[in-house]
Amino acid sequence: MCQARALRDVSAAALWPVLAGSASVQRSQTGNNNGVNHFAAGLDANWELDIFGGNRSALETSEALVRSSAASLGDVQVSIAAEVALDYITLRDAQARLAIARDNLASQQETLQITQWRWQAGLVTAIEAEQARTATEQTRALLPILQTSIGQTCHALAVLTGQLPTALVGLLTAVKPVPQAADDLALNIPAETLRQRPDVRAAEHQVTAAAGRVRQAEAARLPNFSLSGSLGLNALTLGTLTNGASVVSALLADASVPVFDGGSRRAQVRAQQAALDQALVVYQAAVLTALKEVEDALVALRDDRERLVRLQDAAEAAGNAALLARQRYSSGLVDFQVVLETQRAQLVTQASMASASADVSADHVRLYKALGGGWRSDGNDSPSNPTKTTTRTSPS
Repeated sequence: MCQARALRDVSAAALWPVLAGSASVQRSQTGNNNGVNHFAAGLDANWELDIFGGNRSALETSEALVRSSAASLGDVQVSIAAEVALDYITLRDAQARLAIARDNLASQQETLQITQWRWQAGLVTAIEAEQARTATEQTRALLPILQTSIGQTCHALAVLTGQLPTALVGLLTAVKPVPQAADDLALNIPAETLRQRPDVRAAEHQVTAAAGRVRQAEAARLPNFSLSGSLGLNALTLGTLTNGASVVSALLADASVPVFDGGSRRAQVRAQQAALDQALVVYQAAVLTALKEVEDALVALRDDRERLVRLQDAAEAAGNAALLARQRYSSGLVDFQVVLETQRAQLVTQASMASASADVSADHVRLYKALGGGWRSDGNDSPSNPTKTTTRTSPS
């Protein structure tokens, strides 16, 4: 972006006259004659008259590229923010599923203890005892996997925020719920909101820049006019250079007209026009991609919300079933297979509910990203206050 701004300043400078100062000292001697000194000081000026707007088009192109660079920077910032949010949701989801696994492990350990007592009393066979131990150890085996996921996600978050991998481990160790957006979030997104996406804005400014290059190429086929002049002082001694020196001035008007270049300038116009057509196609593709990503995010959010509601009901029912089965098994009213199946269903359903809750949060993040995040275009198309919105016109 700094490079684009510097090149914009170069283009702006071409609209102004160029001034240059000069000074010289010359000493000449012929044969045995005394040497003669010659002192001169002057000021030269040159100004290219931008009659047909070639330099102005170059400036407009540079300004469009500056805005495109700012929008591209905004796109990167939005992507990083979304990635941080998704990793944070992944972290809290893993912590929630770890807590669920530990709760279910405690319940299974109680069932294992009851089964072992019943086996010792001859009320069940060794098969039930081994099945209870199998279920307990399978749940216990989930804990290291989830702990690894938590640790690796902490490392990823630290790197995304520009810190050492272990910098956030202590800060993120405390278990917190998965963040959720408001349930009354409106899903009707105005179409013009998509134009705030930084990638769409960048593509639009590339169209503007390409159009400016076409105008530059067309201006290069037309006559070029310039004015140049000089004003100087000549003296034989340094002391008289400012008092009594002769003044020399000159003014020159210059015009050049392309006569024959083998079709080079005409071909340059065609090339820039082709580049403009390509930029328009890229812009249209960016808009279509934006529409697709927003629609995908809205569909996923709607369906995941419904899935979460169903899984919440299922998790409640599975918890009740597991509790009743364990109580009746303790009283010898049901077979151990009922306990085994209900506990397995409880673990799976609760883990699915936690993952569905995380999916809903992730869908909000993806929708946020699809809409351009908190990036908004201001007068310079740089990332600004998320509450600020502006209205733009489409590229012609």
